[in-house]
Amino acid sequence: MVDASQAAGNVLTAVSNGDLTPIEATRAMGLIDSYRRTLELTEIEHRLQALEHRDA
Repeated sequence: MVDASQAAGNVLTAVSNGDLTPIEATRAMGLIDSYRRTLELTEIEHRLQALEHRDA
Protein backbone atom coordinates (compact mmCIF):
# COMPACT_ATOMS: atom_id res chain seq x y z
CA MET A 1 0.00 0.00 0.00
CA VAL A 2 1.25 3.47 -0.83
CA ASP A 3 1.39 5.89 2.09
CA ALA A 4 -0.36 9.26 1.99
CA SER A 5 2.81 11.27 1.35
CA GLN A 6 3.71 9.05 -1.59
CA ALA A 7 0.18 9.30 -2.95
CA ALA A 8 0.27 13.09 -2.65
CA GLY A 9 3.63 13.17 -4.41
CA ASN A 10 2.21 11.00 -7.18
CA VAL A 11 -0.68 13.43 -7.61
CA LEU A 12 1.70 16.38 -7.83
CA THR A 13 3.82 14.52 -10.36
CA ALA A 14 0.71 13.77 -12.41
CA VAL A 15 -0.14 17.49 -12.46
CA SER A 16 3.41 18.35 -13.48
CA ASN A 17 3.25 15.81 -16.30
CA GLY A 18 -0.12 17.12 -17.47
CA ASP A 19 -1.89 13.88 -16.61
CA LEU A 20 -4.21 15.61 -14.12
CA THR A 21 -5.61 19.11 -14.04
CA PRO A 22 -5.15 21.13 -10.86
CA ILE A 23 -8.87 20.71 -10.13
CA GLU A 24 -8.63 16.93 -10.53
CA ALA A 25 -5.56 16.95 -8.30
CA THR A 26 -7.43 18.91 -5.63
CA ARG A 27 -10.18 16.30 -5.64
CA ALA A 28 -7.67 13.46 -5.50
CA MET A 29 -5.84 15.13 -2.61
CA GLY A 30 -9.17 15.45 -0.77
CA LEU A 31 -9.73 11.72 -1.17
CA ILE A 32 -6.22 10.97 0.05
CA ASP A 33 -6.75 13.17 3.10
CA SER A 34 -10.10 11.56 3.90
CA TYR A 35 -8.57 8.11 3.65
CA ARG A 36 -5.63 9.17 5.84
CA ARG A 37 -7.97 10.51 8.51
CA THR A 38 -10.01 7.30 8.40
CA LEU A 39 -6.86 5.24 8.94
CA GLU A 40 -5.79 7.47 11.84
CA LEU A 41 -9.18 7.23 13.51
CA THR A 42 -9.22 3.47 13.12
CA GLU A 43 -5.77 3.25 14.71
CA ILE A 44 -6.88 5.44 17.62
CA GLU A 45 -9.98 3.30 18.15
CA HIS A 46 -7.88 0.12 18.23
CA ARG A 47 -5.47 1.64 20.74
CA LEU A 48 -8.32 2.83 22.94
CA GLN A 49 -9.95 -0.60 22.89
CA ALA A 50 -6.64 -2.22 23.82
CA LEU A 51 -6.24 0.18 26.75
CA GLU A 52 -9.81 -0.42 27.92
CA HIS A 53 -9.38 -4.19 27.82
CA ARG A 54 -6.04 -4.01 29.59
CA ASP A 55 -7.45 -1.88 32.42
CA ALA A 56 -10.73 -3.81 32.75
